[in-house]
Amino acid sequence: MPEKTENTRRLVVVSNRVADFKAKFQTGGLAVALGDALKASKGLWFGWSGDTRSDAVTVPPHVEHVSGLTVATIDLTDKEAEGYYFGYANRCLWPALHYRLDLTHSNEEQSEIYFQVNARFADALMPLITPDDIIWINDYHLIPLAEELRGRGCQARIGFFLHTPFPSPEIFAAVPSQKRLGNALMVYDVVGFQTTSDRDNFRRYVTASLDGEQLQGDRITAQGETTLASVFPIGIDVEHFQKLADEEDAKGPLLPDAGNDMKTIIGVDRLDYTKGLPERLRAFEVLLEQFPEHHGKVRLVQIAPPTREGLPVYQEIRENVERLVGRINGRFGDLSWQPVIYMHRGVAQNILVRLFRRSDVGLVTPLHDGMNLVAKEYIAAQTAQDPGVLVLSRFAGAAEQLREALLINPHDIQETARALDRALTMPRQERWARHNRLWQRIETYDLFNWRDSFIQSFAESDTNPVNLFPKEAGAA
Repeated sequence: MPEKTENTRRLVVVSNRVADFKAKFQTGGLAVALGDALKASKGLWFGWSGDTRSDAVTVPPHVEHVSGLTVATIDLTDKEAEGYYFGYANRCLWPALHYRLDLTHSNEEQSEIYFQVNARFADALMPLITPDDIIWINDYHLIPLAEELRGRGCQARIGFFLHTPFPSPEIFAAVPSQKRLGNALMVYDVVGFQTTSDRDNFRRYVTASLDGEQLQGDRITAQGETTLASVFPIGIDVEHFQKLADEEDAKGPLLPDAGNDMKTIIGVDRLDYTKGLPERLRAFEVLLEQFPEHHGKVRLVQIAPPTREGLPVYQEIRENVERLVGRINGRFGDLSWQPVIYMHRGVAQNILVRLFRRSDVGLVTPLHDGMNLVAKEYIAAQTAQDPGVLVLSRFAGAAEQLREALLINPHDIQETARALDRALTMPRQERWARHNRLWQRIETYDLFNWRDSFIQSFAESDTNPVNLFPKEAGAA
């Protein structure tokens, strides 16, 4: 077993994939937020390597020490990766958690492999942890992990954070093996959600399906277990984004110069059916249909990096999006104006913030989303003097905090088109007033506030208070 760190509780982070701490710059909120805490506590990040091998079951974890912390990974067999990751996690849980039961596919074998892989995670993790550690498990891939760890005698505090939505009880009750998942969630000391709606859905599910009972505060009990189910909305590193946007903006525009009258709408999303990309494109098409005064004066820049391309549903949405882009450009464009600029690839963060800064409208229209940090990144990249307007789906987790955005129902194409017209024509004073309130909120509830509040929740009923941050470490 590893040695205890004097006067400091060690943080152990578990996620499906681990961050690359050898990289010069960290990308992704989880890596930025938790990297600092892991280094301060000489912590451990554990997860799947992303690789497969035929003898994976017999191979011990690969452990390396990087930048003052420990990174440990295991490989999976091809059968495990197919059943655990591509199967139950992403063909069953992912669509169900996003209210898409129609896209949910699973079988008993894949379900069993999902639980077996979680058991193997527990086997590999147990020799690496101590009773004084606090263990932070992330996302839907690893719901059963605390139950597996407890079954092996783990005495450490264990929390779980769900980065996706938690659907209505009726939806979750339709998930294969849902009671095993629900009982497994109750084993955690803390279960964290992005929004009050997600938390309330979970509590209603526990009372309805697990014969649970709501206790004082955020505590809930069922099946002999009690957990703290609370809300911890994830944020961004606001200071970093603002600084980067200032630096990049000084380099000048990225898009072709189309004159002072040209306005830009920006969308940045993984090419996933949860993001509402076809609906967004149709709304932009309706904008051009019903508000011809915008012809030649507005363009939509849509960046959509690929994801899970091996799954047929993702191939279908790619074809659909590309067809819509072609239709809009063919229908409305001319030699001097391309209405939609579409990129099906990843773009570096410095390029994104530069595009955010130079865009008049940020268009964020997921059909359901845990949080959607792009909405917050867009706000952080704006100038206070002449900010753009955020058009945001009311079904994004971010909508609970970002009430001064133009909130829309992404399923209502006409409503979204009207919101785009309003955003493009909004007076500067109104833009400034909305932005000022949005800025205050993302600055108060930033990435590090999220991290610290979730970690401190571990201490609520603990006689040994959690201390991960020695005074000299401070916040990031």
